[in-house]
Amino acid sequence: MEERRKINRVAYTANSIIVDRETLEKYYGQVKNISPLGIAIDVEGDTPKLLGKDVIIVAETLIMYADVVREDEMEDGKRTVAFSSRKFTNEVLGYLFQQIGIEAEA
Repeated sequence: MEERRKINRVAYTANSIIVDRETLEKYYGQVKNISPLGIAIDVEGDTPKLLGKDVIIVAETLIMYADVVREDEMEDGKRTVAFSSRKFTNEVLGYLFQQIGIEAEA
């Protein structure tokens, strides 16, 4: 039986933060489009290359654990970075809740 449903990305505008899980560096961008399986974000040209990185993305009401799968240069010097979502691990969830707890106590 052939699957008839298809999950396409839809245009969605929101500010975002990309956290590199290895270094915990934060990079800021603008969401371009989104689906339950992935997201594309425009970042400034001076943002370090993220291809192959393991990241956490926060965009308004969304938190996504993802792999960076593609980076495309844009004419204005920015880059569009494409992410493929991953299932949350206990380690990643623990990190998220620890960070949320620290901010809530401050």
